[in-house]
Amino acid sequence: MGSEDSKAVVQLVGQDLFEAISASGHALIIDTDHIRNSAPTPMELLLLALGSCTGVDVVSILRKKREDVTDYRIEVRGERRPEHPRSYSRVAVHHIVTGRNISEQSIAQAIELSDKKYCSVAATLRPTAEIVSSYEIIKVPG
Repeated sequence: MGSEDSKAVVQLVGQDLFEAISASGHALIIDTDHIRNSAPTPMELLLLALGSCTGVDVVSILRKKREDVTDYRIEVRGERRPEHPRSYSRVAVHHIVTGRNISEQSIAQAIELSDKKYCSVAATLRPTAEIVSSYEIIKVPG
């Protein structure tokens, strides 16, 4: 395996319940029983992975541009195909940036760079899912 390869381990620990351990040793529970609903499903984790991947990029780029971001939230919504495998056909990523004197151009550029160049999760999903990004700016006085 190359230096960029990683190994995750997923172990069955109950009825439709798994413990996943990442390559870095962090554990989380995954639940596929929608009635019990005790943990995220694998498909929910994909949305969370996309939101956090693009979020890291966007915040980093905005900091480099010296934008005064006081809060940042990403809402990710996925539409799944009706037939199996029920992969995502479309994912909407909405960035909500709060701050002082934030440049709309800087936000648009940061999101585009993340979406098209830096976010590995988006690059992984893009061959089978349309990814649509949008944003809003909430201005804070000062």
